[in-house]
Amino acid sequence: MNKNNISIVILAAGQGSRMKSNKAKVLHSICGKPMLYHIIKASKELSDDISVVIAHQKEKVQEEMQNYFDDINFVIQDADNFPGTGGAMKNIKPKYERVLVLNGDMPLIDASSLQGFIDTDADIIMSIFDLQNPDGYGRVKIQNNQVQYIVEQKDASEDELKISTVNAGVYAFSKAVIEKYIPLLSNDNAQKEYYLTDVISMAKDDNLDIKPLLVDEEYFKGVNSKKDLSDSEVIMQDRIKLHWMREGVIMQLPSTTYIEESVKFIGECIIENGCRITGDTLIQNSHIKSGSVIEDSIVKNSDVGPLAHLRPASNIEDTHIGNFVEVKKSTLRGVKAGHLSYLGDAEIDEGTNIGAGTITCNYDGINKYKTIIGKNVFIGSDSQLVAPVTIEDDVMIAAGTTVTSQKIEKGVLAISRTKLRIVKDFYYTFFGKK
Repeated sequence: MNKNNISIVILAAGQGSRMKSNKAKVLHSICGKPMLYHIIKASKELSDDISVVIAHQKEKVQEEMQNYFDDINFVIQDADNFPGTGGAMKNIKPKYERVLVLNGDMPLIDASSLQGFIDTDADIIMSIFDLQNPDGYGRVKIQNNQVQYIVEQKDASEDELKISTVNAGVYAFSKAVIEKYIPLLSNDNAQKEYYLTDVISMAKDDNLDIKPLLVDEEYFKGVNSKKDLSDSEVIMQDRIKLHWMREGVIMQLPSTTYIEESVKFIGECIIENGCRITGDTLIQNSHIKSGSVIEDSIVKNSDVGPLAHLRPASNIEDTHIGNFVEVKKSTLRGVKAGHLSYLGDAEIDEGTNIGAGTITCNYDGINKYKTIIGKNVFIGSDSQLVAPVTIEDDVMIAAGTTVTSQKIEKGVLAISRTKLRIVKDFYYTFFGKK
């Protein structure tokens, strides 16, 4: 598809009061990314001329999107003087002869769902869908494959209320239509807003070609509440997991697992039920067992869990991470950490075994410190490694040892235990009976 034949405008200026949140609506997250991110990402597959209209929390919206995209035109709407969807188009200067107008609260749109706006030829293309229960939607009157008019529910007659065809809210205009009719919009209505839908009626009066485009409601679902947000995330989760299962990932009870949009899988992977995998995580030829959480980490040729937690910046390769093991900002290569351990700010090399209850004591209340463990090291159960510490190759740390030395040299046994003391009959003396 040629990217150089259509301009895209995304209307993202609204406050979204029904979300009942201090956050701008378009910044609410779905599958790990703001709603607006998903719409821009889909738009970039179709066009190199993308404008985003912003007003409410405009600085935050622009800053957030610039974390992901560096070639977007941001247009600030004068919402005080020109409110509404028509007012949002006042300062748009499209590069190409066709202009696709999207809404910033439709995160389920993808490039394929927008293809019809490119393939259809008309002065105006208006998205519609048919609903069994159209209550609350503006009705669209269609005759001979032409849009005749749009009527809001509150203004509809009894016969018009029987119409099941509703406005899906996405349009494609010729550049000439934008340039002619946007300046003619009026706010002479109860809400005192400028409505983009008024362009339809003006264009109809001038006998322009206005074609309806039937779209799939799933892709054009708007988000206006926290319930809508949740419903849309379920749909996107299904898409993400379906994609990776088609790529060969085995998922057990996939509906119980959460996988963000940015996660990647390579090779033969198994994801058991109840996992949460987020951020820029890469999993390659690995088995993630039930109840595990993986955040912004790399897992290669390894098994993790059940009930393990890989926190950000963990790099796990050829390693066994067992149940109730937490790893943070650490690199493990060829390691066994079977259970009940915390490994933070550590580098651990191949052949090393981490016993149950091992803790890297990496934080003194002010600063974080690093633990470096070499090859073929045996860390006994219930050991504490007080960082900064380097344990060289071929070392044994006895169970129950607290390592406070900053360096344990190669080949040694390190042991620190208090002598076991036996007090005869203490129990009976303490309780006063035998």
